[in-house]
Amino acid sequence: MTSVAAEYDHMEIQQQISDGVNNRWDADDWDNENSSARLFERSRIKALADEREAVQKKTFTKWVNSHLSRVSCRITDLYMDLRDGRMLIKLLEVLSGERLPKPTKGRMRIHCLENVDKALQFLKEQRVHLENMGSHDIVDGNHRLTLGLIWTIILRFQIQDISVETEDNKEKKSAKDALLLWCQMKSAGYPNVNIHNFTTSWRDGMAFNALIHKHRPDLIDFDKLKKSNAHYNLQNAFNLAEQHLGLTKLLDPEDISVEHPDEKSIITYVVTYYHYFSKMKALKVEGKRIGKVLDNAIETEKMIEKYESLASDLLEWIEQTIIILNNRKFANSLVGVQQQLQAFNTYRTVEKPPKFTEKGNLEVLLFTIQSKMRANNQKVYIPREGKLISDINKAWERLEKAEHERELALRTELIRQEKLEQLARRFDRKAAMRETWLSENQRLVSQDNFGFDLQAVEAATKKHEAIETDIAAYEERVQAVVAVAKELEAESYHDIKRITARKDNVIRLWEYLLELLKARRHRLELNLGLQRVFQEMLYIMDWMDEMKMLLLSQDYGKHLLGVEDLLHKHALVEADIAIQADRVRNVNRNAQKFASDSDGYKPCDPQIIRDRVAHMEFCYQELKQLAAERRARLEESRRLWKFFWEMAEEEGWIREKEQILSSEDYGKDLTGTVRLLSQHKAFEDEMSGRAAHLQQTIKQGEELVADNHFGAEKIKERIQDIQEQWAALERLSAVRKARLQEACNQHQFQADADDIDTWMLDVLRIVSSVDVGHDEFSAQALVKKHKDVAEEISSYRPVVEALHEQAQMLPPEKANSEEVQNRLAGIEERYKEVVELTRLRKQALQDALALYKMLSEASACELWIDEKEQWLNSMEIPEKLEDLEVIQHRFDSLEPEMNNQASRVAVVNQVARQLIHSGHPSEKEIKAQQDKLNTRWSQFRDLVDQKKENLNSALGVQNYHLECNETKSWIKEKTKVIESTQELGNDLAGVMALQRKLTGMERDLVAIEDKLKDLEKEANRLASEHPEQSEAIKGRLAEITAVWDEMKGTLKNREESLGEASKLQQFLRELDDFQSWLSRTQTAIASEDMPNTLAEAEKLLAQHENIKNEIRNYEEDYQKMRDMGEMVTQGQTDAQYMFLRQRLQALDTGWNELHKMWENRQSLLSQSHAYQLFLRDTKQAEAFLNNQEYVLAHTEMPTTLEGAEAAIKKQEDFMTTMDANEEKISGVVDTGRRLVADGNINAERIQEKVDSIDQRHKKNRQAAKDLLMRLKDNRDLQKFLQDCQELSLWINEKMLTAQDMTYDGARNLHSKWLKHQAFMAELQSNKEWLEKIEKDGQALAAEKPETKVMVKEKLASLKTMWDDLESTTQTKAKCLFDANKAELFTQSCADLDKWLTSLDGQLQSDDFGKDLTSVNIMLKKQQMLESQVEVRQKEVEELQKQSQALSQEGKGSDEVDGKRISVENKFQALLEPLQMRRDNLMASREIHQFNRDVEDEIVSEEFYC
Repeated sequence: MTSVAAEYDHMEIQQQISDGVNNRWDADDWDNENSSARLFERSRIKALADEREAVQKKTFTKWVNSHLSRVSCRITDLYMDLRDGRMLIKLLEVLSGERLPKPTKGRMRIHCLENVDKALQFLKEQRVHLENMGSHDIVDGNHRLTLGLIWTIILRFQIQDISVETEDNKEKKSAKDALLLWCQMKSAGYPNVNIHNFTTSWRDGMAFNALIHKHRPDLIDFDKLKKSNAHYNLQNAFNLAEQHLGLTKLLDPEDISVEHPDEKSIITYVVTYYHYFSKMKALKVEGKRIGKVLDNAIETEKMIEKYESLASDLLEWIEQTIIILNNRKFANSLVGVQQQLQAFNTYRTVEKPPKFTEKGNLEVLLFTIQSKMRANNQKVYIPREGKLISDINKAWERLEKAEHERELALRTELIRQEKLEQLARRFDRKAAMRETWLSENQRLVSQDNFGFDLQAVEAATKKHEAIETDIAAYEERVQAVVAVAKELEAESYHDIKRITARKDNVIRLWEYLLELLKARRHRLELNLGLQRVFQEMLYIMDWMDEMKMLLLSQDYGKHLLGVEDLLHKHALVEADIAIQADRVRNVNRNAQKFASDSDGYKPCDPQIIRDRVAHMEFCYQELKQLAAERRARLEESRRLWKFFWEMAEEEGWIREKEQILSSEDYGKDLTGTVRLLSQHKAFEDEMSGRAAHLQQTIKQGEELVADNHFGAEKIKERIQDIQEQWAALERLSAVRKARLQEACNQHQFQADADDIDTWMLDVLRIVSSVDVGHDEFSAQALVKKHKDVAEEISSYRPVVEALHEQAQMLPPEKANSEEVQNRLAGIEERYKEVVELTRLRKQALQDALALYKMLSEASACELWIDEKEQWLNSMEIPEKLEDLEVIQHRFDSLEPEMNNQASRVAVVNQVARQLIHSGHPSEKEIKAQQDKLNTRWSQFRDLVDQKKENLNSALGVQNYHLECNETKSWIKEKTKVIESTQELGNDLAGVMALQRKLTGMERDLVAIEDKLKDLEKEANRLASEHPEQSEAIKGRLAEITAVWDEMKGTLKNREESLGEASKLQQFLRELDDFQSWLSRTQTAIASEDMPNTLAEAEKLLAQHENIKNEIRNYEEDYQKMRDMGEMVTQGQTDAQYMFLRQRLQALDTGWNELHKMWENRQSLLSQSHAYQLFLRDTKQAEAFLNNQEYVLAHTEMPTTLEGAEAAIKKQEDFMTTMDANEEKISGVVDTGRRLVADGNINAERIQEKVDSIDQRHKKNRQAAKDLLMRLKDNRDLQKFLQDCQELSLWINEKMLTAQDMTYDGARNLHSKWLKHQAFMAELQSNKEWLEKIEKDGQALAAEKPETKVMVKEKLASLKTMWDDLESTTQTKAKCLFDANKAELFTQSCADLDKWLTSLDGQLQSDDFGKDLTSVNIMLKKQQMLESQVEVRQKEVEELQKQSQALSQEGKGSDEVDGKRISVENKFQALLEPLQMRRDNLMASREIHQFNRDVEDEIVSEEFYC
């Protein structure tokens, strides 16, 4: 109750403000008491407080009368009628339902105080907190406290137990918040109603009307209410509540329709609504439960008999069905397996569902029986062993397991059989296509119509390469047929013999085709090679004829350029001739390969080839001789004209350069001289190049003279003149170069020396500075700058050395002159001076920088030490504890500062050691500074340690004295408490008063004794540490010990003076302890904590059971307490004993209520535990359902046949999993329904969960079935689409063949025609494929109308493609036939005649084999010839048809018939020799076989002999 009162303490704020108004205005802070504004404010606040008090008084008076009316009592004035305490006691009896002590008779003040005390004592026992309130306040009629008392009673008995269930129940709300939440929940959705407090939200009356309309909509037409008519709304709600609901009208509209309505009054009135409507709901639920129990008790017996019969029948059916389902003998064909699967599906859809329903009905029936028997307090019916629900469930699980295994086995076998049948159909279709294609290509590659020129042979080669490419690409298809056959064989297909035979036939045709292709390729390559050689020979001969015409020209040139042009052209001709030499040799070599007389296929007569090779070699040699003769004549002409041209050119150049070299300008400065030298060097390079050329030209002229050329005299004169001019030019060049070089060296030396002098003066001024900085920062800047200067000086040494080398290059008279030598010596001396000054300045800067660093750090450390030493030396240890604590805090902050300074001192020592070790000039100063700093630091640390020790010692003494004072005061206080009990008597009243005053004495005495022991130890330690204060420390301890002994003596004397009253005191103490335990236990049992998890429910149940055990343990104490109480109070009439008797009666009541509360709490916790178990199972079931919903929602229709089949299998496995989880979900649903039937406190939530799970489960089951049907429909569709795609690909492939119109030449028309005939036959044979797909598509569209559009579109597309293919094929056939029928016929006749001639030559052979092996080889060749004859026979028959067609068109009918008859006669004439050769070969084989057998017999006889 204390917590409840605390929650509503803030409601007293306004009342306390109004009560303290007068005190507020008496404060000294107000300067002007007579201010009119302040007087008005005072009067206004006083008026509001009086108005609020009047409303509360009226409301509380009506509320008290509403409860006193039950005992026929009534009050008129709340303040006056409660003063005697009688009405207050009656009010508490009505509210609590308990009997309070009878009020004392009399009207005196003492009687009134006693009655009010009884009421207040009862409230305290009920854990009601009454702060600053006494009986005299009520008796005196204190308005504020009287209203506060009534409000506290309202809180305890009307508001405290209010609680509202929310969805989460995670946050425990206070009673006020719970009431506000209840109002908000009930008024949710009502227009113009927004309840967020208990003041302004109720002013318009809409909230009161909404609460009434929510529970009794028949009383109010809420839509007609208007928010603006507040008075009517309030009056209407109050009148209806009083007339129809029986709720006292505690408020008037005038009390509410104010600016700030009273919160307590509204809460008091609204609470009556809450209790009325809550009770109305509970009565309604209770009536329904009783009716249900009576109805169920009537039907129980009939249900038991029905359960026994149904259970026996169901178990027998399950066992028989399991035996049937475990049979694994399946049919060995697709039809048989389909029939078995159909029978299984019939079982699942027709036979099993009624049984499953029967099983569920059994469970429901048994649950209903047991529930009804429990409700009627009958012994619960339990079926005998073997017919329990668990036995039926186990049998059903075995049935479903057998069913699942049977289904998996059947579907696996069905899928296997379907795949085998599909593979077989695919194999037959592909095998037929492959056989047709192989036969057609065998006929194609057996022909040798290559042509007689290069173009024809190349065309034949390209055609052959295309054939090879087609055949190579076709290997995968052949292997695909073999792979399908192997797969069928691996799967033990029932018709595997036929499949194997057809596969072998395809492989045989393929291998034979490859052999024919290889042989034709070899023959074609020979013809192609020969034709290329002949073509190359022709090209070479044409080119040689053109070259001869060029070489016989008489034009040899009129000047040098003309001759050069002719020679250039002739060089190109010679290069072509040289290149053609390799070409001629290669052609000859290649031609010789075909001119050999070896056996084998020969594309041409060898003698023709040899003649062509000899002719081409003769023509090439003749061409080479003509080229050599023309080149000799052109060379002679070019030499003469070239000599004269080059001489004229050299003479002009010499004259030009003589004028330049005669100049006297050698440059006025270094730049000019260098420019002139560069120009002269370019002239010398040019002259050098000219000299070689001139000598070559002179040599050529001399050769012409030696060869007695016709211009020999002129050539000699020209040579002599040019040589004299060249010698004079060389002399002038040498003189000018020497003079220019001397001038350049002299200018260069002077310029470099001036630059060096300037640089040295600048550097010398820098390095000779004595400035080393005045602090660390300036020294660092100078070091960095000096480093750059030193690097520059070091890098300048090569420049000085280069100047010395430059002086050596001057002329000797200049180099050895005094001016040059003095200049060099001065430069060298200044450079050495600069280097030395650089080194000295570097050392000085480094020493200065190190010294500045050390001195800076040392100064900082000494400054800090000075500051802290000054503080420590001036610090004195104070006597007051507060001052000691302040100093202690400063010492704590000093410690981290000392650590930082210690690291800085270490850095200074390290730097000093480095400087001393390096020999610093200020070594003594550095050493002195280091020693000084270390000494100061050591002294400072000692000083700190000393001060810290003194401080700690003083703190210990002061703390000791403080604790001594506190302990002494504590003991004296307890002594006064003991002495104060001496004034009390030894009667019951005195003993009870003594008990109240000495309640905590024993615990305090133990604590004091422990404190004394600690002080004694501390005193001994401090006395040893501070001998000078030892006497004072011991004295303080002695004083405390004396006070302690005095208190113990006083307590002992008081105990001896009590005598017999100690027993009564012991009883009262035990009574208080027992009542305290009883109150705690009741509070624990009355807890409204409800478990939110299963673990919490189990924990609360265990705690509740522990409380039961604790109650059993206290039962003996309770009996002893009752007996002792009866003995003490027997025969006593004193008021105190009467009060003790009332306490004992209250103890009995509390004990009995404790047992009732425990039972109620036990029932509540059991239901909560069952609810949490249900929630746990619900979460698992919802997890199953969520997973199912996710899978069902995210399953997509595959776009391939393989994907569709995989999706169906996956869906079937998923449905099997759903079946396995169905029992768990059904168990959750059944458990929830059972809890609802048992009237669980969470029945509504359980029913919602059950309905949700059941609906979702049924929805998922139906969705899974629908999805499986859609997947199967999709599989049929994908199968149809795949067949369409295969046919479409085949049609596109054939369309490419049909669109091939490359038949321009007559040479390949015949083979094209034959190939096209086979192509047309292939089309006709595969038309059944299209018809089958159309039939399947129509069936699919009829069965599944949703696929009709797609199927119709695919079939139309295929039909269009097929019609286009047939049209293109017919067009090509007509074009082939019409292209050149006569040429085609002639070519065919020529090819046949050539082949017949070759065949006749083979048949004329007299070689029939020399042994058995050779005869067998010849027989194989003979078989190949006979096969070729069969093929050619068809071609001969085709010739007859072509002849008839040509005759009808009138295209040379006589000539055509003559060729045809000639070929037919020749063909017929060879049939008989072919048969004769076969007979001869057979006879030869028989003879050789006979000889072999005879030889074997002879060998055998010799072996046995």
